[in-house]
Amino acid sequence: MKTLIMLGGPMGVGKTSVCRELQKLLPANVFLDGDWCWDMRPFAVTDETKKMVIENIVFLLNSFLKCSQYQHILFCWVMDEQEILDSILSRLSLDNCRVFHCSLLCSERELQERLQSDIKAGKRTPDVIERSLQKLPKYHSLSGETLDTGGLSPREAAEKIAQMLGIFVL
Repeated sequence: MKTLIMLGGPMGVGKTSVCRELQKLLPANVFLDGDWCWDMRPFAVTDETKKMVIENIVFLLNSFLKCSQYQHILFCWVMDEQEILDSILSRLSLDNCRVFHCSLLCSERELQERLQSDIKAGKRTPDVIERSLQKLPKYHSLSGETLDTGGLSPREAAEKIAQMLGIFVL
């Protein structure tokens, strides 16, 4: 039985960092960050690019699901609307696969602090703060679990997710 672990949340909440820690905890895994599927310059969100990114994500996730090497497939992306999540899931070959979806959240203040740190380090542009804060409340209406990452290190959040999955971690 494979496990598809889908982590959503606003920009800056720690999705990528938590997935990197989950990679260290879980056997036989592969990781896809949805942002890698449309890393373009200039970044353009259009109907065409939105369709393309979903197609890219679905292709890669289905490839990972079919590969016998992988027991755990880690996927993170903003996924702030149920329609996005449902669109991806409806196109995946999920035979003999458990799906775990969790939205990572934190307080507005902590999210701003994390994003300010990224901006200062040159990893993000200042406009990300407003966009991320606008998305934050949307996660409370999505299906799946939620995890407040406030005050947690990426490792601690990964351990909590492993516990939610019923996986014992030393």
